[in-house]
Amino acid sequence: MNAHFPAGFRWGSATAAYQIEGAAAEDGRTPSIWDTFSRTPGKVRNGDTGDTATDHYHRSREDIALMRELGLTDYRFSLSWSRVLPGGRGPVSQKGLDFYRQLADELLDAGIRPVATLYHWDLPQELEDAGGWPERATAERFAEYAGRAAEALGDRVGTWTTLNEPWCAAFLGYGSGEHAPGRTDERAALRAAHHLNLAHGLGVRALRAALPASAEVSLTLNLHALRPHTDTPEDRDAVRRIDAVGNRIFLEPVFHGRLPEDLVADTAALTDWSFVHDGDLAAIAAPIDSLGVNYYSPAVVAAGSSAAPSPWPGAAGHVRFVPLPGPRTAMDWPVDADGLHELLVRLRDELPGVPLLVTENGAAYDDYADPEGAVHDPERVAYLAAHLAAARRALADGVDLRGYFVWSLLDNFEWAHGYGRRFGIVHVDFPTGRRTPKDSFRWYREVIARNGLPPR
Repeated sequence: MNAHFPAGFRWGSATAAYQIEGAAAEDGRTPSIWDTFSRTPGKVRNGDTGDTATDHYHRSREDIALMRELGLTDYRFSLSWSRVLPGGRGPVSQKGLDFYRQLADELLDAGIRPVATLYHWDLPQELEDAGGWPERATAERFAEYAGRAAEALGDRVGTWTTLNEPWCAAFLGYGSGEHAPGRTDERAALRAAHHLNLAHGLGVRALRAALPASAEVSLTLNLHALRPHTDTPEDRDAVRRIDAVGNRIFLEPVFHGRLPEDLVADTAALTDWSFVHDGDLAAIAAPIDSLGVNYYSPAVVAAGSSAAPSPWPGAAGHVRFVPLPGPRTAMDWPVDADGLHELLVRLRDELPGVPLLVTENGAAYDDYADPEGAVHDPERVAYLAAHLAAARRALADGVDLRGYFVWSLLDNFEWAHGYGRRFGIVHVDFPTGRRTPKDSFRWYREVIARNGLPPR
């Protein structure tokens, strides 16, 4: 198989503001839900917070130098809503915007395209205090924020993503409570999912109004690659239930302007969906230029009589997840690159004409700097190689795949796992902030230089 990728293929890496920036109380930034959540005893491993993270706020030039050395064509980062609009509303912070202006300018000087994500889970705490994502007003505040950010940065940033992984924000944040703000309410989670969809649609409208016509507007979803445990009708129905609340709850409103009828039926005991107002679905379906896909591992689903995990409203008593055999990452996630191919081919068939980007893909392993200061991570290299080969197979199968972004550039604050999980291709010594490129960094640099996979 031809191991090369198409000319102009976008090679990137990705990060998120709360995971890397630090400077949590500097230059007018106010707390986000992750500041509050991480300070709540028992919520984050070892009581870790993102107060300092990798100190990217003060070391961005050093990090851009690493990106230039790596050869990236694109860098995907997120804006801190609390840094741009302290408190989530009102006047912008010029100091906050200046940080992102400088970041974008230095990326452009390095020949790297800035790719800005407006929301990567760090809702301003003041908006959560007013009800958070289960409330319609939060979507309206998001649209205001999107417009203000685009007005300030649209002359520098040509690619904009509204939301990153709204499934996690809704169902881990408001359903299972594993993520900020830590609520456990299935009804609130469903309301949050709808208002995140609405925020996306209103945000697209605000971005289009403020940006030049050449700008690219996108959305990033962590779609679930699902397989039935057996080919029985019961296991296939279990997949259908998870697909409804894991995938189609976003895909159908965004691309078809409708709610999945089976999702509405599955969740009838929880809600009547009256929070969906006239005009909402049309707003959510505002056209976008591409879809970002985040993929780490697949899931095997079977019928079951035990209660489903709380991130899955409507599946209780009907679904269980079956562990995959084989190697696993430090997150205890199975390694299975075929799931990426399956997901991309599905989207080729269901969303013809929609360009795709793999906006996150990577793995956490327990790598470390050896006595000579080197960081050897052969498992991560193998993981990335297998997934890039799956992406190349998808291209050969007619998928309109435009780029690939490795997660992540740097070891960082890994949400509820604190600093105990390392996803970076650059090792970070958290006490000192020292950056050390891993073997996977050098491997990915060769991939980018070749525009293809190196020979084995």
